Amino acid sequence: MLTIDQLTAIAPNYDDLAAKYRVLETELGAALSGEAAANVVDRWDTLRREIETWSALVQLRFNQDTTNEQHKRDREYCDELTPRLIDLDVRIKRALLSHPQRASLESRYGRQAFALWEADVMSFDPVIEQDLVSEAKLGAEYNELTAGAKLSFRGETYNLSGIVKFREDADRPTRHDAEAVRWQWYADHRGALDRIYDDLVRLRHGMALKLNFRDYVELGYKRMKRVDYTQHEVEQFRAEVREHLVPLAAELRRKQAGNLGVEKLMFWDDAIHDVQGNPAPHGDHDWMVARAIEVFDAMGPELGSFFRLMVEAKLTDLKNREGKAGGGFCTAFPSYGLPFIFANFNGTKHDVEVFTHEMGHAYQAYASRQQPLVDYLWPTYESCEIHSMGLEFLTWPHMEKFFEEDAERFRRIHLTQGLLFIPYGVAVDHFQHLVYTRPEATPAERHAMWQEMERMYLPWRDYGDLPHVAKGGFWQFQRHIYLSPFYYIDYTLAQTCALQLWVRSQQDPAGTLTAYNVLCARGGEAPFQELARAAGLISPFQPGCLKDVVQQAKVSLA
Repeated sequence: MLTIDQLTAIAPNYDDLAAKYRVLETELGAALSGEAAANVVDRWDTLRREIETWSALVQLRFNQDTTNEQHKRDREYCDELTPRLIDLDVRIKRALLSHPQRASLESRYGRQAFALWEADVMSFDPVIEQDLVSEAKLGAEYNELTAGAKLSFRGETYNLSGIVKFREDADRPTRHDAEAVRWQWYADHRGALDRIYDDLVRLRHGMALKLNFRDYVELGYKRMKRVDYTQHEVEQFRAEVREHLVPLAAELRRKQAGNLGVEKLMFWDDAIHDVQGNPAPHGDHDWMVARAIEVFDAMGPELGSFFRLMVEAKLTDLKNREGKAGGGFCTAFPSYGLPFIFANFNGTKHDVEVFTHEMGHAYQAYASRQQPLVDYLWPTYESCEIHSMGLEFLTWPHMEKFFEEDAERFRRIHLTQGLLFIPYGVAVDHFQHLVYTRPEATPAERHAMWQEMERMYLPWRDYGDLPHVAKGGFWQFQRHIYLSPFYYIDYTLAQTCALQLWVRSQQDPAGTLTAYNVLCARGGEAPFQELARAAGLISPFQPGCLKDVVQQAKVSLA
């Protein structure tokens, strides 16, 4: 068995790759049969898997240690090379879209690949190559800035991931004081954070114009490969959230204030739901991994054997440390058919949530590793997040392993926060639509836009004496806004589907888990709404999609 330390990938040389791609293009043009064309596609796919494996390893190692100069140089080389590699791929995709054997290839690989390739062709031209390099550099600058944060609190030094644990402290003054320190860092670096984002917005808008889009909203949807819904459907979903979930969320916040015994719920109370403080895992990193083996073994041979592989092959990095990038994510190495989970444990219940979330991504990537195209190893992002958020709920019956007598409290809080998350996620998405339809806006006007979103979707928020967030600066914490524009709505669409899985699992746990396993194995072979329907889920774009979820939640949280 290979471990992460043994995975290797040779850094590609552009001239060598370009020569290989020219051969593939020539052979594809000469292919007179579907079989001949498929032979070229299969060889191209193998080459793409090798490149993606190299890129994933480079990006992972940089995130594991943003201070390592060699990792930084490798990432910079990857960032410089990637737009040129996209150009090579787009030329192949363009040829496939117009190929005489397209019908035969669609029959062999499915129509979804061609829909994805069309989106890729529309969202790239060599004219934006240098813009993509600049975009990657700005993203890396944001990552390095936030990863390098050092915050002093009560005699200790924390990074931005580490200090978050105090948001769940049972002592209210501690929560307030920790938040004051955290947001003072953002206030102190507001100039750099505003400048990076301003540069990103203007850069992305410029790319959209070069590609003949009206604005970056249109281009952003293509880059996200949204092939079976549009901005109109997203607007409809946001309206559903405003009608059904914002009132429920306000009710949940009022109940939360009562549970905490406070007259007014303040921002530093948001993450805590009863006077005992939120439940935390009853052990450290190694203890949690051992309990996770028991959890996934109990869920069946598929998940059980897979997680044992993850442990034995060292395919996780979960401990928080200095110089490590914040957040959590899952990546994969297609040449090896293996995924990897990255997170930053901080001793809170969030450790269990982020771990089960990323485990859902990893399991799906592994379950679909035999898909015939690298395009199908992952679905589009909103479908990806069904696997991750779905597994958070499907592991509920086993939470005693992590929380023991606090498991039921965890489940209630997890459900509450899952419902509260959707209005926030929609606010992030709506904010980005405002930003990219007004790319000329000043940083101050963008902060005002965020305040407008909070009034619409999070009207209960009160920041008290925390000036940076009180003046509209909260969004600067959300790295997706900087690094992955228009991604965040995908979490809310998927959460809507995941909550449906939760409702079904209350009546039919075995059948729901079977449907989940089948969904994971399909990978990205179909678009979002088709995958959801096939798994027995109601599309979030269907009117009333939130009605049953809200009703069941009210019963469960009564």
